[in-house]
Amino acid sequence: MKYLKIFFLLLTAAMFAACAKEEDDLSGVQDIPGLGGDTWVPGSLDAWLHDTMTVPYNIEVKYKWDQFEFDVTKTLVPPKEEVVAPAIRAIKKVWIDNYIKEAGEIFFKKYSPKFFVLSGSASWNDNGTITLGTAEGGRKIVMYLLNDFRTKEMPGYQKSDTANVKQIFHVIEHEFAHILHQTIMYPVEFKKICAGYYTGNWNNIADSEARKDGFVTAYAMSNESEDFVEMISMMLIEGKAGFDRIVNSIPEGFSVNGSSQAQAKERLRQKEAIVVSYFKASYNVDFYSLQSNTRKSIVQLLY
Repeated sequence: MKYLKIFFLLLTAAMFAACAKEEDDLSGVQDIPGLGGDTWVPGSLDAWLHDTMTVPYNIEVKYKWDQFEFDVTKTLVPPKEEVVAPAIRAIKKVWIDNYIKEAGEIFFKKYSPKFFVLSGSASWNDNGTITLGTAEGGRKIVMYLLNDFRTKEMPGYQKSDTANVKQIFHVIEHEFAHILHQTIMYPVEFKKICAGYYTGNWNNIADSEARKDGFVTAYAMSNESEDFVEMISMMLIEGKAGFDRIVNSIPEGFSVNGSSQAQAKERLRQKEAIVVSYFKASYNVDFYSLQSNTRKSIVQLLY
């Protein structure tokens, strides 16, 4: 037993010595970027984001690259720093300011997500579709494709940039609408309007074809909840006149599912009415006023 104790003490001493030597050997190794060792000195952009988003709304905006905020299986690029402030400024003008104007600051602070993560590129999926935004538990929104964001106040802006900018606003309105309906569920009557027409094959259907069955976009065909928030987002981004044009653009004849032009238009109008009544009954928000002001803000930025 005496020899066993001596052996154990010697072995323990050897282990401590080995650990000490390993620490000495690793003392000069640099942290691997992206694995938690990165540091940077906050600059003017960080101060601006803090004053513009964090102080008034308790929203943190993360633009410095961190792969682990995203799906690690995706190939993405960081956002260019020069697009961050214009994008956030535009999002504030279109989304934050108009919701606060209609529903009040308490409403917005209560329901708004608290963490924005920005990616410069889109996230491509295996089925050929792209993810332009995601929301996690009503707290975190991931925004993609920021490097293609240009409004008329930015160098190099062209009319062709409007589609991408509108799509980013679309994502914000879409994800925020999810938070609202997950807090107070939309009426069950909404689910009945297009019952039997929802499909997982939506990505192979054009928006124009989806509208023949009473869907505002093809993605709205994926399920009832996506249908509801797509209605909200498209109505806000396109405005009343733009939504009316979508409804009136449905051609005469029948869809592949047998829906007539009259049926498709009536379904979209029924959904519109439910959205408007839902906002009033659930949050005391005048949706048409919110829609009008949101569209005005977009026009000011893009046209």
